[in-house]
Amino acid sequence: MTELIVKHFSELSTSELYEILKTRFEIFVTEQECLYQDLDDKDQDAIHVFCWNEAGRVAGCLRVFWKDHDVSAGIAQIGRVVTLEHGKGIGGQLLHKGVEVAREQLKAKKIYLEAQEYAIGYYAKEGFEVVSDVFMEDGIPHVKMERNEKGDEYYFENHRFDEQPEREGEAPKLDFMNE
Repeated sequence: MTELIVKHFSELSTSELYEILKTRFEIFVTEQECLYQDLDDKDQDAIHVFCWNEAGRVAGCLRVFWKDHDVSAGIAQIGRVVTLEHGKGIGGQLLHKGVEVAREQLKAKKIYLEAQEYAIGYYAKEGFEVVSDVFMEDGIPHVKMERNEKGDEYYFENHRFDEQPEREGEAPKLDFMNE
């Protein structure tokens, strides 16, 4: 398993930031021929997940931040998901960690992303569902995808535990309020 590094923007060294931006440029601009403004004022508020390869390059990265800078909505966004080395499982590890960061550090109720159409299956493996029609962004077909988070807070807010077990050691019967 690849060692993943998780840092808020303010914790990144200049070398780490440079290598993250270099990797994103190499994939999006050079490989995919996508001319766009990468520096979009979201990096400063993001938590960055990345890993190094043996050559000292960032082998893959992504960022997690509040969608539309709106903490109150509870929707985290994952973006700028790239890997230099394909077929090594790095992307899956990064995405899994990104979901973990959104759920555990940001306490997001929902996680949102915009996926290139060819990568729908990759994101679906981590529980994301398509929530839009295909749209074009920078000449590449994309879809919007979401994953609902139903962690402990959701569970305790939406289930009643007022029934007692009939016998000692028996699990309580639950009344599911939101079915």
